[in-house]
Amino acid sequence: MTDAPLHARFLLPRLTEALADTPVVLIHGPRQCGKTTLARQVGDAEGYAYLSFDDDVQRASAQADPVGFVADLPDKVVLDEVQRVPGLFTSLKATVDANRRPGRFILTGSANVLLVPKLADSLAGRMEILRLHPLAQAELAGAKPGFLPALFGKGFKAGASCHRLGKALAERVAAGGYPAALARSTARRRAAWYRDYTPTPWCSAMCATSPASVPWTPYPVCWHWPPGSPHAY
Repeated sequence: MTDAPLHARFLLPRLTEALADTPVVLIHGPRQCGKTTLARQVGDAEGYAYLSFDDDVQRASAQADPVGFVADLPDKVVLDEVQRVPGLFTSLKATVDANRRPGRFILTGSANVLLVPKLADSLAGRMEILRLHPLAQAELAGAKPGFLPALFGKGFKAGASCHRLGKALAERVAAGGYPAALARSTARRRAAWYRDYTPTPWCSAMCATSPASVPWTPYPVCWHWPPGSPHAY
């Protein structure tokens, strides 16, 4: 597998905008959709420290003494995988209430982070929530999306002005939008990645209880006009 290329994300301007007037910004979305990459892209450029709660030492320290852990944090910090330390949210609330300076914390969390009661109770009104999806086709192409402006504008043309993608459409759907899967060189290897991605305990429990309640699919794709059409991307 080769390293996944870094694609410009459409959410980046919204993240930068939110950090200018909000103390805490949470980037949430499904696993492996690019949350950490986006947070570090912005954070590294702006001088943010980076801590991940996938690290056993950091997680244990935050769980043992959340008040002391938050008190020792740098002025600006990215806290990755915050859903792993729900006890931290009350301490974050206290420090934000003491100093509501914008752009203090960038948090990232998987899709189920908003189900953590302490997060909703503690940081309501103090945090902006940004949803990150897997890569859209326009992000993969490095092009500005133009489908909705064209659809609702005067320049929309139906019929012969659009090209049928045929087999290429099926290949794009099957490839999905997850960077790690797209970095694999063949369709068979990408299918193996998705097969291993899907069966998590959370997903299995949700599917067994209520399939309709599962908020995402391992094959999310955001479609725009194909290359070469008058409204391409």
